[in-house]
Amino acid sequence: MAPGSEDDMNALRVLVADKQAAVDRQSNEVRALKAAKADEVAVNKAVNLLKDLKLELQSISKELVSKATGGETSVLSRETFRKTLSNTLERRLFYIPSFKIYGGVAGLYDYGPPGCAIKANVLAIWRQHFVLEENMLEVDCPCVTPEMVLKASGHVEKFTDLMVKDEKTGACYRADHLLKDFVKESLEKDPLMPPDKKEELKHVLAMLDEFTAEQLGAKLKKYGIKSPETKNSLSDPYPFNLMFSTSIGPTGLLQGYLRPETAQGIFVNFRDLYYYNGSKLPFAAAQIGQAFRNEIAPRQGLLRVREFTLAEIEHFVNPDDKSHPKFSTVANLEFYLYPREEQMTLKQPVKTQIGHAVAKGIVNNETLGYFIARTYLFLARLGIDKERLRFRQHLQNEMAHYAADCWDAEIECSYGWIECVGLADRSAYDLKAHTDMSKTDLVAHETFSEPKDVAQLLVVPNKKELGMFFKKSAKMVQEALEVMEEVEALKMKAELESEGMASLHLCTTGQRVTITREMVSISKEIETLHGRTFTPSVIEPSFGVGRIIYCLFEHCFYTRSSNAGDDQLNVFRFPASVAPIKCTVFPLVQNVKLEVTAKEISSALTREGVANKIDITGTSIGKRYARTDEIGVPFAITVDFDEKTVTVRERDTKAQIRVPVEEVAKVVNDVADARRTWIEVQSHYPGVMSKDSNQ
Repeated sequence: MAPGSEDDMNALRVLVADKQAAVDRQSNEVRALKAAKADEVAVNKAVNLLKDLKLELQSISKELVSKATGGETSVLSRETFRKTLSNTLERRLFYIPSFKIYGGVAGLYDYGPPGCAIKANVLAIWRQHFVLEENMLEVDCPCVTPEMVLKASGHVEKFTDLMVKDEKTGACYRADHLLKDFVKESLEKDPLMPPDKKEELKHVLAMLDEFTAEQLGAKLKKYGIKSPETKNSLSDPYPFNLMFSTSIGPTGLLQGYLRPETAQGIFVNFRDLYYYNGSKLPFAAAQIGQAFRNEIAPRQGLLRVREFTLAEIEHFVNPDDKSHPKFSTVANLEFYLYPREEQMTLKQPVKTQIGHAVAKGIVNNETLGYFIARTYLFLARLGIDKERLRFRQHLQNEMAHYAADCWDAEIECSYGWIECVGLADRSAYDLKAHTDMSKTDLVAHETFSEPKDVAQLLVVPNKKELGMFFKKSAKMVQEALEVMEEVEALKMKAELESEGMASLHLCTTGQRVTITREMVSISKEIETLHGRTFTPSVIEPSFGVGRIIYCLFEHCFYTRSSNAGDDQLNVFRFPASVAPIKCTVFPLVQNVKLEVTAKEISSALTREGVANKIDITGTSIGKRYARTDEIGVPFAITVDFDEKTVTVRERDTKAQIRVPVEEVAKVVNDVADARRTWIEVQSHYPGVMSKDSNQ
């Protein structure tokens, strides 16, 4: 539900104020009557009127809160939902804190049996949806990475979060998280706050990732934010590198790190992968693997951990042609896009056709648009609610200076909007950085059908001059010069020739610096070329698997009453392709003959490739159904004394059909693999009326 208009809310604020004044007046009237010892009839009449006024005030206040928050779930109900979900996940061993018997370690979790199965299913669907569908080259690279690789990528210098410390205890916190928590709590606690104050806080949330250390520190001081546990003062924010360091080999002389992402293993193997692909572009390489980040204060369960699984794609493409041959197959898909202009003006995202977004330049190119659309289809296929999924474009200052465009797939859960997939056009930065560091050309080649006279723009920074003037910032300035667009470079050339100096914008810091004619040479020359060598651009979709799985848990979890109405039953509505177990097999009662038939059906299901489990406990069928619903099993087979047929129950509708014993494994496999729908199967076999209260 969208928030109400400002005029509507202002009118309601006036009504609330008027009704509050009436309540105050009537309260004074009641107190005066009681003090004067008025007769009981008059006092009761006044008290009843006060009660009516309070009810009216409560009703109007609720309406105002609803319009102000867009009808969002209250903080209490979100926390209650999250607590119920977390209790179910840990009790049923989807995941548990690592090293629990030793007190656990923050940010580390173990997947239990159903969690492992779901993770394996999600990754299998990812491989089919991307690696197989797009004919990608899959690699598997080491987790330990030499320092020189991560120096080239910029991680050693720049892979940091801003940290603050409790000035008395030394406890560490992420500065942006403290500010975000304060702003969200303020907005939730006081939905009646003045509009200007609310807009200020919403603006802080929108710009949170853009604040420098100084700006973030100023905000913390402005709002009086203290240490959460002790309420002590906090230090000024300062950068903390998130990589785990290690040493490689027995001497300890070769510095290394646990990789913070899987992408660098693909980039350093580009030359071999390009050759393997017949020296042709475009092509994509993919990798699934563990990554590590030494989070300052991990929280929110699987959403922020120190070891996690990434599934990353690097799609290498000619920088002059970022069209995609299959873009037409997704161009008409419509879903929520949140461009930066709408974010800056605090508008809401709207459903937009991806073809329209690319045509209008909202999304930079077809290949990036194609992967955004394919990501939407992948997440929807897993069971993510399409109405709680959006693609948010990075604000200008969020993007690296070399990036052409960046979007995040964000999923709404009880913690708010969570970034689960990053989709970026990273230009040619990564391959150029590793070319410079390794002195190995990571390039592609193109032969022209006919010679071409080409105007070549040459931008050659003078590293010595830049180093003398800009010191530590020289490399950043050099990179900004090298990635200038032609129009910008020619404008700078004209200014340098006429004025002797020109201004250069650094996207990473938002600063403008002055460049003199000694610092750079810019020229344009005509050259006849028979071919060319160039550094490919890369489009990178990066999937946080644990985050996606947690959001899937939330989107698929609900409670429903038993038919008896005396219990709330937990249910996961996982799609069959994702569910940890596809089918359970129940003998109706403990009986040797029924158990033999159940085992035969289980073996048939296993031969069909259907993950299944037999439950021969003596509890009622209703309770066994409830147990399997709680881990999201979509189908249950009940074996009774009919030797020819068995009952098949579907989890969400609780509908049941009778299926011949010899057909049941094939039927369940067909529905689990989406070759047939449950409705199709229902129409083919006779239905059964349920008698158990929990069925």
